[in-house]
Amino acid sequence: MKTGRLEAFSDGVLAIIITIMVLGMSAPEDYTFEALKPILPVFLTYLLSFIYIGIYWNNHHHLLQAVNKVNGKILWANLNLLFWLSLFPFATDWMGKNYFEANPAAVYGLVLFMAAVAFKIMVHCVIQSEGKDSNIGKVYSKDKRMNLSLLLYFTGVVVSFFFPVISLLIYLGVALMWIVPDPRIEKTLKE
Repeated sequence: MKTGRLEAFSDGVLAIIITIMVLGMSAPEDYTFEALKPILPVFLTYLLSFIYIGIYWNNHHHLLQAVNKVNGKILWANLNLLFWLSLFPFATDWMGKNYFEANPAAVYGLVLFMAAVAFKIMVHCVIQSEGKDSNIGKVYSKDKRMNLSLLLYFTGVVVSFFFPVISLLIYLGVALMWIVPDPRIEKTLKE
């Protein structure tokens, strides 16, 4: 089976996730700039989550560009990824409305961690299908950045119970690590 339907479905789900996240932000009743201060944490959390959804969309796109065909395992792995990404609106809303308190920051980090695990599972299923010598196999066989991300997310969750702001800096740091798509896939495809 070709990747077209999987990509189209995933793109649609990600668009809906972004829409739900933005609907979680409410405009203040007052018309002054001062009235925006209470919703600043909501906006900042939305911004971080929007960046994360963009990162996943970008990496998902790059991953599927190197895939020749999908099978049932890849389809289910993709649904697993979309499930964890679909929790972003809830985690974003809870953390933003509670001014980055410990429990919401931990749940946000847990959702980030599980989405990363789901992406890693999807990559593993693709490598199983395409082979270790495939383009994807060459790129992702020993991906240190993906493993480091998982470690940092886990660390962020633990740290959030003691220093929630530091956990947010960790989550932001991981996003900055991934903001530029992995050039190895494009390079491998050109070869």
